[in-house]
Amino acid sequence: MSETLRVGVAGLGTVGAALIAQIARERDVLAARCGCGIEVVAVCARAKGKDRGVDLKKMRWFTDPVALARDDGIDLFVELMGGAGDPAASSVEAALAAGKSVVTANKALLAKHGVKLAALAEKRHVALNFEAAVGGAIPIVKTLREGLAGNAIDRVYGILNGTCNYILTRMEQEKIAFADCLKDAQRLGYAEADPTFDIEGHDTAQKLAILASLAFGIKVDQSAIYVEGISSITPADLTAAEELGYRVKLLGVAVKTPKGIEQRVHPTMVRKDSAIAQVMGVTNAVTIDAEGINPLTLIGPGAGGAATASAVLSDIADVARGVRTAPFGRPTARLVSVRKAPMQRHAGGYYIRLEARDKPGTAATIAKRLAEQDISLESIVQRHAKDGQPAKSGSVPVILITYATTEDAVRRALAAVGRDRVISGRPQVIRIEKN
Repeated sequence: MSETLRVGVAGLGTVGAALIAQIARERDVLAARCGCGIEVVAVCARAKGKDRGVDLKKMRWFTDPVALARDDGIDLFVELMGGAGDPAASSVEAALAAGKSVVTANKALLAKHGVKLAALAEKRHVALNFEAAVGGAIPIVKTLREGLAGNAIDRVYGILNGTCNYILTRMEQEKIAFADCLKDAQRLGYAEADPTFDIEGHDTAQKLAILASLAFGIKVDQSAIYVEGISSITPADLTAAEELGYRVKLLGVAVKTPKGIEQRVHPTMVRKDSAIAQVMGVTNAVTIDAEGINPLTLIGPGAGGAATASAVLSDIADVARGVRTAPFGRPTARLVSVRKAPMQRHAGGYYIRLEARDKPGTAATIAKRLAEQDISLESIVQRHAKDGQPAKSGSVPVILITYATTEDAVRRALAAVGRDRVISGRPQVIRIEKN
């Protein structure tokens, strides 16, 4: 057995502590599988005296992560601090420049600086591994980068944020409003005090940018992704979806089209009998459509100390084995730039909920405006007030499911319907993902 791989860990939060505990617990198994020992020899965090539930006595302590990254006493730098800027960015760059492999769980860092850091890793002939940055314990990075290296990818999409999936699950099952469910999620620790990053889709977008690069050989670019969150979803939408055979999920979708790679994050209706529709609560899932195989869906815990530490340790084990591969599956020189695809060109089915004026001719007007845009309807449901009572505010909900059409056509039709003043309020539009 060769000498021990000496590891330095920057960041001793939930994941860092779980990682150190797992390495200590699985020491013999790791040595047998990797052909060498793995030992955490140095750590870095802001508070030295804090009890983290793990024994740090034999490890050297650093207060500066950049100093740890450059230290000659480590072979591998593990970055678990988070954030797109410093100290994460400067310490990872310092480690790579010093010829040390890096393992990180930092999706924000990769979404902003991934291509530059990957190029530096390639130049120094070291690894930059980031399995834990997307999907927690789900091995989606290795699946796209290595497991499907010989398959052309057509589409990759998934549930990449447990907070949003938890909220949508609770709203559907318990018929409660978004705001009330969000408060519960915050109380239980599933949502941050400021949940904007999660619920407005930005967390999912960062992860999708990484997956799209791995799947299609494009540069990681979060700005090229259309992003829409879940705050507009109501229990009425979830009930209607269920009755029509669908379920609403916040999906990140990257798909190859004749006009290029389309990347989007938004609430999506998926068939209830699909694998991804069965994924409830804080669980994550990713589906890959690739040539030569049936759709492949990977499901598992997308967050949490143990789950994330497991993915980090798998990357460490690859370094110990001597495995080196281009971080994004191709040399960075071969990664191509991609522009943000206008959503007006997006083609697919749509769910549309309108508050229609309860008066003669309304339905005919709506149908006329849809027909003018060549939009065909798969189904139409009009909900009348119960027990013969008059509709509130003189309007009734009308739910439309379209056949495949374009986003631009839907928006033009609804704008015309609005000008006709046969609806009240803002129409709700949710895209339907074919699966």
